[in-house]
Amino acid sequence: MHMADALISPAVGGIMWGASASLIGYSCKKLKDNLDDRRIPLMGVLGAFVFAAQMINFTIPGTGSSGHLGGGMILAILLGPHAAFLTLASVLTVQALFFADGGLLALGCNIFNLGFFACFIAYPLIFRKMCPANSTVNRLYAASIVSAVVGLQLGAFSVVLETLFSQISALRFSSFLLLMQPIHLAIGLVEGAATAAVVQFVRQARPEILQPAAHTALPAALPLRNVIAGLLFAALLAGAILSWFASTHPDGLEWAMERAAGTAELPTPTGRIQTFLAELQQRTALLPDYSFTGTVDSAQEETPSWPAPDAGTSFSGIIGGSLTLIFVVVFAYALRFGCRTQQRS
Repeated sequence: MHMADALISPAVGGIMWGASASLIGYSCKKLKDNLDDRRIPLMGVLGAFVFAAQMINFTIPGTGSSGHLGGGMILAILLGPHAAFLTLASVLTVQALFFADGGLLALGCNIFNLGFFACFIAYPLIFRKMCPANSTVNRLYAASIVSAVVGLQLGAFSVVLETLFSQISALRFSSFLLLMQPIHLAIGLVEGAATAAVVQFVRQARPEILQPAAHTALPAALPLRNVIAGLLFAALLAGAILSWFASTHPDGLEWAMERAAGTAELPTPTGRIQTFLAELQQRTALLPDYSFTGTVDSAQEETPSWPAPDAGTSFSGIIGGSLTLIFVVVFAYALRFGCRTQQRS
C-alpha cells in the first residue's frame, strides 16, 4: 500500500506530510519520559524485520494480486503505539529515499495510512480490548486478525480518499473503493495471522516485554539477547533469501489501480514540485526497486521467473534492514539524550 506520487496532488501531499509530522512530534513527546533505553535495540531490530518482511509479497489466491505485511500491528503490540509509529515511519522513509518504494510527495500519506490506523486506532481500541494480559493463544490470534483487518481497511479507505481529493488521476472513486477494500480484507487476514505468530514467539521467549509494551521499564536482569537475535536472524533470512520467493503478481494497490484505470502505471504529473521530488528521489535511490541500478528492465520480463534468486535483491534486503536499524537506534538515542539534557538544564 505504498502510494506513488502519480496519485497525489501537492496540496494533499503537503497536508498529509503535516499530519504525519505532527504525529511524529506527538510520539516523540510521549516517548521522552517513558522510553526505556533497553527497548531501543528492540525498536531497531523490529524496524529491520518489518523492512525485510515488506519485501515478501504473498499471492492472494484467485485474484491475480498479492500483498505484503504492513507491520504496524506487530510494532504496536511489541513496542507500544508511539515507538511503533516512529519505527514504521523510519522504515517507510528508508524505503522511499534509498529504494524508490513509494513517492516522496506521497511519503506523508504512506506513513499516515500504514502507521496511524494501526498504532493509534486498531491497537488501543481493538487489540488491547480483545487481548488483555495473559490471554490465550486463540484470543491472541483473533485479536491480531481483527485489528489487522480494521487497520488495513481504514488505511485502504484513506488511500481512496487521498486519491479522490487530489483529482489528478483517472481513478473513479466508486470503482477504486470497491476494489481496494476487498483485496485489503484478504491481505489483512494474512497479516493478522503473521502478527500473532511473531507476538507469540516474543511472548514465549520474554513475556515481560509485553507487560505492557513501552510503558514500564524492563527488569534490569531481563536478557533480551535471544529475542533480538531471533528477530535479527528472521530479518536477515527474509531480506536475503525469502525475498526471492515474493509473488510476481501486483500488490493490492497496483491491482486495484490496474482494474479501475486500465493500468497500474499512472503518469506522474510534471508540475514543479513533482519534478523536483522525482529528481531528488532518483539521486537518493541507491538501489531502486530493490535491485542493482540498471539491472531492472522497465518493460520487465513477460513471464517473470519464480523464485527469482537475485544478488541485488539480497543486497537490498541486507542494506535496507541495516539502514533501518541504524536510523531507528540513532534517532531513539538522540531523543533520549535530548530529554536528559533538557532535564539537567
